[in-house]
This record gives sequence, C-alpha cells and structure tokens, in this order.
Amino acid sequence: MVEEDTFTRLTGSMVTHVVVAVLMVFSGSVTTLSMKWADLTSAVGQKGVYEDHLCDSLFGDIPCPNDNNTTASDGGHSRKFNHPFFQAVVMFLGEMLCFFAYKLIAVWHFGRGTTAVTGKPFNPVVFLFPACCDMISSFLMNVSLTMTYASVFQMLRGAVVVFTGLLSVVFLKKRLFKRHWVGMTLVIIGLVLVGAASKIDGGDEGRDTMSQLTGNLLVVIAQIIVAVQMIYEEVVIKKYDVPSLKAVGWEGIWGSSLLGLLLIPFYFIPLTISDVQPKRLENSIDALYQIHNSVPLIISNVTLLLSIAIFNFSGISVTKMMSATTRMVLDCLRTLFIWVISLALKWDKFYYLQLVGYLLLVCGTTIYYNLVFVPLWKKLKIQKRKQEEQRLLYDTTNREVVN
Repeated sequence: MVEEDTFTRLTGSMVTHVVVAVLMVFSGSVTTLSMKWADLTSAVGQKGVYEDHLCDSLFGDIPCPNDNNTTASDGGHSRKFNHPFFQAVVMFLGEMLCFFAYKLIAVWHFGRGTTAVTGKPFNPVVFLFPACCDMISSFLMNVSLTMTYASVFQMLRGAVVVFTGLLSVVFLKKRLFKRHWVGMTLVIIGLVLVGAASKIDGGDEGRDTMSQLTGNLLVVIAQIIVAVQMIYEEVVIKKYDVPSLKAVGWEGIWGSSLLGLLLIPFYFIPLTISDVQPKRLENSIDALYQIHNSVPLIISNVTLLLSIAIFNFSGISVTKMMSATTRMVLDCLRTLFIWVISLALKWDKFYYLQLVGYLLLVCGTTIYYNLVFVPLWKKLKIQKRKQEEQRLLYDTTNREVVN
C-alpha cells in the first residue's frame, strides 16, 4: 500500500511537471503567433483615417477616393492592424492578471489554513523601473514584429543570453567561465546568420530587405533592455524575496497604468510608424474600431491577453518545480514550434542559413546554461578515466601474477 501510494504520488508529480511544461511552450508560442496574426490582419478602422497611398493629408482633410473593397458603410477604410503601443498595453494587462492569480492563491491558502509565501515587505515602486524597461522593450519588439518574420523575431530574442551574461559581470560581479564565453560566441554567430539569412540566401521577394534588417536590429536592441530588466529584477527579488508571480503582477500594473495614460498624449503627437493618415504616434481609437469590426482581431487580442498571463504563470511554475535551465530548454522548443507553424502558415520562408543559425543558438544556449554538452563531456571524461584506471589495474595484476 505504501509503495502504491508512493507510485501514485510520483506519477501525479510527473504528470503535473509535463502539463506545466507543455502549457509554457504552448502559451509562449501562442503569444508570438497571436501578435503576428493581428499584425497581418486587415480591418475597417475609424472614419477619416486612411492609408497613406490613398490620400496625402496630415489631418485627413483631403477626402480619399471611394473604394468599395476598402471602404465600409460608415466611411472607414480597411488597413493592417499596426498598433504596437496598444498591443503593449494588452500584454501588460495580461501580466497584471498574474497579480490576481497571486491573490487567488493567497485566498486558497487562507481557506486551507496555511500561509502563502509573501516575502519581505517592499515598496511596489521598486518595480516601476523594470516596468518601464518592459514597456520600452515590448514596444520595440511589437514594432519589429511588423517588419520581420515571427520565427526570426523569436530566434533573435536569444540575444538576451549574451547581454545578460555581460551585464551580470558588470553589475552583479559574477564570474563567467569558459563555457559561458563559448556559449555566447555561438549565440552571436547564430544571431548573425538568422538576422542576415534572407539577404545571404539571395533576398526575399516578399519583403523589403532594409525593413527586415531594421526589424531584426530592433529585436536585438530590445534584448539589451530586457537584459537590464532581468539583472535589476534578480537584485530586487533576491533582496526582498518577492514571489515571482507577484513581481510580474506589479510590473503589469505599473506598465498598463503608465502606458495606458501615455496613449492619450500619443494620440495627439503627429508622428507615425505606419503608412496611416492622419499621422499619430498611436491611434488607440482606430485600434478599438478595427478590433470591433474584426472577429479575427478580437480573437487574436484576447488570445494575447490570456496567453501572456498563462505563459508567465507556467514559466514561473517550471522554474520553481524544475529549474531555470529547464525553462531555457523549453524556450528553445518554443522557438522551434513558432518557426514550424510560421512555415506551415506561409508567414515565413525557409532559409538553410536560418536553420544553421537556429542550431547554433540552441547549442550556444545549452552550453551557456550547462545543459547538455558540458555535462556529457564531463561524463565521457569520467568514463575514460575509469577505463584507464581499470586498464592500469589489469596490467598491474597481470605483472604481479607473472612475477
């Protein structure tokens, strides 16, 4: 009976680990794919807002031609959903859901008569800086996703390994060993191949090469900011022993509040990152119109909101139940799934150099986090040493018998 209970407990624990791991890979893949889906979706937007090629007016005072294919009954025109700041707010709202999840867990512990892990008292303002970093990096990545492929976008996010390693030496006074430098070198080579694959392989007829390279560069710049955020979070979370779910929740609260307020002045700033007239840094009203008029946009944005929350929750669970290195391995699998699905949906084009770059990224990441190659090498050295000792022992024994 005891053995049966032990087997049941171990089996249940194993199933839980598998479910959480699958949930992390699935939700993480859905997050990137839902954002890309929204970027590729066209929908009728706010009346008086037009594509740049239809009219040329800063404030839309020059009427656009009536096009039955692009004009709705209320006068709105169909165009791509290009609203990176708005999407960043949706992502922060998803992170904020983690705070409510933390509260639900606290209530559950209270109902059972147990105490939830709360850590040391801290001022929530300490999470304002990482929220600002997250806000800037999210914007840059959302913009880059409109300019490059989803798979390339996800692969280039591996650059965070390099920048986190270098910054940890400067700010955390950590020592990098040989495997760290080898891993970062392979990651850098892989990043270069992934970022320039389409150009080296003969270019891409479906996309502007300069736009792709700019998008790839924005992803890498965003990873520098993410690395700064991760270093800061490591210091704060260790200092105050903050539960990870609570930390993500507070960053979501700060990010959604600040960026939500910034959407108001952004509406009146006469700049744009898309070909939409009138020019506004972010037209959230137009985004809401487009979502209202498009079922795919409703589904993609709701999916983004929920998948971000589930991804953060499952990622934290993987770290606690297994390890941070396991989380990195699963993140590599997530990149592979995004790549395969993007190819299947014809959102991406296959390049051999991109495959080589991806393999180098995976190898570099595994070496950096001491996952496969270094332990395997050490195991082979131990086996070789044992074989050598056995051979010497055998030779010594034979000599003694002969003598």
